[in-house]
Amino acid sequence: MRGEDAMDTVTTDLVLSWLRTVDERVREHADELTRLDSAIGDGDHGSNLHRGFVAVTAALTRSSPSAPGEALTLAGRTLISTVGGASGPLYGSALRAAGKTLDGVEPMPGELLQALTAGLEAVRKLGGAVPGDKTMVDAFTPAVEAFAAALRAGSGLPAASAAAADAAEKGARSTIPLTARKGRASYLGERSQGHEDPGAVSTALVFRALADAAAD
Repeated sequence: MRGEDAMDTVTTDLVLSWLRTVDERVREHADELTRLDSAIGDGDHGSNLHRGFVAVTAALTRSSPSAPGEALTLAGRTLISTVGGASGPLYGSALRAAGKTLDGVEPMPGELLQALTAGLEAVRKLGGAVPGDKTMVDAFTPAVEAFAAALRAGSGLPAASAAAADAAEKGARSTIPLTARKGRASYLGERSQGHEDPGAVSTALVFRALADAAAD
């Protein structure tokens, strides 16, 4: 039997709340992301994402998108145009792909799953990473899988989003013992072990923001 919240739709207000919550969470955790990235990367992940999502919030305020897909597409374009390094193109491509996939004014949770899957595919195509490479894919993949499993079990949007956030956080923690095989961290070889991947951590923040927005 489907859960009581199984018919929740993905409204524009929900997506705007999600993206603005991401902005808040990135700002709150910018120092942590910078610390993690300083250990195995260029040390700019926190500052780059913070700058990017501040720009996203400003763009959404100026444009007032009328559909969920429109909001995600605008967010993706903004990140690509304002954020340097790897995080801008990766997150920007993910959100843009998700937005282009999410049709209609109030799509259903299953359509959001398709959008999230498209976002993951865009990240994997651009970065060439697979699970186990110690990247954001290690959090993104289990999040999408958990979202799908929750929908199959009859859960609605809030429960599926919470399951995705839990899986993303577990996936981020799983990167600690891994040896990086992609990106700047891969240059360190075995010295990258023992550090949580900053991209996986920020991905977990994104999915927790979705869960909180859906719960509200």
